[in-house]
Amino acid sequence: MKIIKLNAIDSTNRFLKELAQEAIAENYTIVVANQQTDGKGQRGASWISESDKGLTFSLLYHNLQESSINLFELNCIVSLSIVEALQSISLIKFQIKWPNDILAENKKIGGVLIENSFKNQQEIVSIIGIGINVNQLHFENLPQASSLALLERKTFDKEEIMFKIANQLQFNLENAQKIGANFYWERYHELLYKRGVVSAFEDGNGNQFVGKIIAVTLEGKLQLELENDIQSIFDLKEIKMLF
Repeated sequence: MKIIKLNAIDSTNRFLKELAQEAIAENYTIVVANQQTDGKGQRGASWISESDKGLTFSLLYHNLQESSINLFELNCIVSLSIVEALQSISLIKFQIKWPNDILAENKKIGGVLIENSFKNQQEIVSIIGIGINVNQLHFENLPQASSLALLERKTFDKEEIMFKIANQLQFNLENAQKIGANFYWERYHELLYKRGVVSAFEDGNGNQFVGKIIAVTLEGKLQLELENDIQSIFDLKEIKMLF
């Protein structure tokens, strides 16, 4: 596992993507930065982390087309691997908020952004960007955000957490190729935030409504039970879940 450490960069995903395009980067190469100035999350949102307080890194994964892992199963395994790694160092309750926000005690402490590109007909290159609020103590105008340090009232070793996440992710990805992703898919649903609970949502037009999460489809869409027991499926661009 090759690790590239940077003091500051606009985006670890962008840096690693350019590296993968220009050279033959080995599988599971990691780029980690003390400060990321232009990090992105889902829906184009910014991912801002206080310098040297948060963990921001990207990992390269060569996904062979003939493997049993489709693109959202990769998302599922990444999210699950993060939770499993964090559970090894903390006893607080971690969950996954669709599609891949990482929650601790119902507060957002992390997120994932996966960018995929086709290298050739047999291989997909995935840049897996991971951000975790580790030792940050202040979140101005972000009432739903928190960090491991705030919740546990102690300081954590960011590098130790990065290695735990990366090693757990590599183990799960290689194991999933052998046994299939169904095991991880079921575990993802066990950790899915508000599954089976009536919750508030907002559509692309700003209209709010309530529904109950039934499942996430293999394509990564959210299956909801609405009023009158009607079930509908929404993709990421059509709906967002409200805290």
